[in-house]
Amino acid sequence: MQAPESESDLYAVLGVRPSATAEKITSAYRARVRELRPDTRVGADTTARFGEVRAAYETLHDPIRRAAYDQRLERTLPASDPRAAPSKPVRPPRRYAVVLGDVRPEPPLRAGPVRWVPGR
Repeated sequence: MQAPESESDLYAVLGVRPSATAEKITSAYRARVRELRPDTRVGADTTARFGEVRAAYETLHDPIRRAAYDQRLERTLPASDPRAAPSKPVRPPRRYAVVLGDVRPEPPLRAGPVRWVPGR
């Protein structure tokens, strides 16, 4: 499958906002497919639009592809664009404790035979 064109906004193709949930994306995709059914509407324009809708859904439905697309979209959209996603708060880096010196290893786990005592 070919990558979607960089100048087309996948959210606009499906008619959803960038903050849409996976359920809303699926619902919008199904609505667009009903509009562009290739078995009832024959035409080069309809076929091309159906391909765009399918490519947009495949990208936005997969969380990993969607995150990569959102990052690419944030870099290309200016900050004044209303489609730009709100910036996420920056988390401070996690701090880890470093232990220097001798650290005692945990004793090995030992399991012996288990004896069943009736009445206990």
